[in-house]
Amino acid sequence: MDALRVARLREALAGTVWPQTAREFGGALRRSVRGGGALLVVGTAAYEPWHLAAHLEEEAAWRAAPELAPTLVRHRVPAGARPHLAVGLGRLAASRRGETVLVVAPGAVGDGFLERLDAVRRAGARVLAVDATGGSDLRGLAHEALVLAPEPQLSLDAVQHLVAAGAAAAAPCGAGSRLTRLTDRLTAPPPRW
Repeated sequence: MDALRVARLREALAGTVWPQTAREFGGALRRSVRGGGALLVVGTAAYEPWHLAAHLEEEAAWRAAPELAPTLVRHRVPAGARPHLAVGLGRLAASRRGETVLVVAPGAVGDGFLERLDAVRRAGARVLAVDATGGSDLRGLAHEALVLAPEPQLSLDAVQHLVAAGAAAAAPCGAGSRLTRLTDRLTAPPPRW
């Protein structure tokens, strides 16, 4: 999604807490990977957040912020998958201090997966969650959580765009971040006096 579409999305959500909330969560994501540790993005057994992973990859390249480039972790890896799509749940077990695990959950994550995430957290990795269900188990386990429920008019897809843009906006100063700030100023709704 280009900057213009993100701006239109922000405009459509003006007057709600979502643009700022997603930007703050994106900033928390950016701060958690600032040290250069791996960023792992994982969904549920029924949902793979490849769309968010792709946007973070684009933002990492655009902003010259390689720490934002994620590894997509999959619950099931099909035979013959390309290397960047062949990372299974075993990678979560290898997580350590300095790494960040971003969980995107449009539905229930399941007790077995929650146990894996708890082990990841105990190993020192930072756990962040975009939770569309509002499930207290995932929210309680995550260091930072963006909970969408019960917000029926806001799609998980839209929030992922805002989170990726928010993570990129928190990138260090440089040409990309100046462009982001300029775009934000030009596309922001007028002040309410």
